[in-house]
Amino acid sequence: MPPNPSAVEGARPVRDEDAFDVLAVDTWLRQQTKLPDELPEVRQFSGGASNLTYLLQYSDQDLILRRPPAGTKAKSAHDMGREYRIQQQLAPVFPYVPRMVAYCNDDAVIGSEFYVMERIAGTIPRRSELGVELTAEQARQLGYRLIDTLVNLHQVDPVAAGLADLGKGEGFVERQVGGWSGRYRKAKTWNVPSFEKVMAWLEANKPKDVRICVIHNDFRLDNVVLAPDDPLKIVGVLDWELATLGDPLMDLGSALAYWVQADDDWAFRRFRLQPSDVPGMIGRDEIVRYYCEKTGLDASNWAFYEVFGLFRLAVIAQQIYYRYHHKQTRNPRFKNLWLPVNLLERRCRKIMSR
Repeated sequence: MPPNPSAVEGARPVRDEDAFDVLAVDTWLRQQTKLPDELPEVRQFSGGASNLTYLLQYSDQDLILRRPPAGTKAKSAHDMGREYRIQQQLAPVFPYVPRMVAYCNDDAVIGSEFYVMERIAGTIPRRSELGVELTAEQARQLGYRLIDTLVNLHQVDPVAAGLADLGKGEGFVERQVGGWSGRYRKAKTWNVPSFEKVMAWLEANKPKDVRICVIHNDFRLDNVVLAPDDPLKIVGVLDWELATLGDPLMDLGSALAYWVQADDDWAFRRFRLQPSDVPGMIGRDEIVRYYCEKTGLDASNWAFYEVFGLFRLAVIAQQIYYRYHHKQTRNPRFKNLWLPVNLLERRCRKIMSR
């Protein structure tokens, strides 16, 4: 008998609107890899606002299927082939990516492209808890190991990994400031600030790229997997859809935009997406110092990267809220996303005024 699907935390029954033909997937998979003579138990992972993630449980293994939301037309926004290739190419030089099983670009199977990978067993920290019992000192150690993992990624040679064509390379900072500014203006609604002063400040203060490397672009505590037998050991990094070639300090700034810490005000902590405020966990300033010590990079103009990360997060939240505001989605989780957009604008302006 297959293992109990509920044994995998975060997996739940598949929503009707996200269902697919399990037999079609199983039939296709059997042409790519060896499987037991049974259909898998299928569960869906909650969370996220982009690609959909499913658990395929066979009696002898757990697989993960990733595909775009149902009805998605623009493949450039949900490029499963690109996400599959990034992880496949990184595997020999960055051993934290899941093992890829197969990629399908035949829409006839489930109505969209998709890929399948092995599930990395372990604990994924959730919004309000790590999922493991740690002392304050252990939480501090985990914070350092998280940043060590990001440093390791930024040391990957894109050419040696076969990822030299992953992004546009030099000029990354300039493109990001202009691109995210344009996205915000298109997604603005009446109940959020204009961000014009923030965008003008970013434009006026943007530095040159410090260097170009592989960046994750969504590096968060809830995107890593902790080893089942050692909660201080990171064994996996997930969600590579935004990975590209870019500036490592921009990657760090984007990551720390999500890093709500214990001494932040109650309003900011209310919207935290990861348990970065548990007792003992290192704070943002300490992370920046430690990262720069490890990499030799200079973050004397850190205010720019901090403001950019917060602005980028505001744009992401506003783009999702825009869909809800215009009734393109009815997901109740998105109803109040305009509130953190306002909070993020105030935080940006506070940093700018230092």
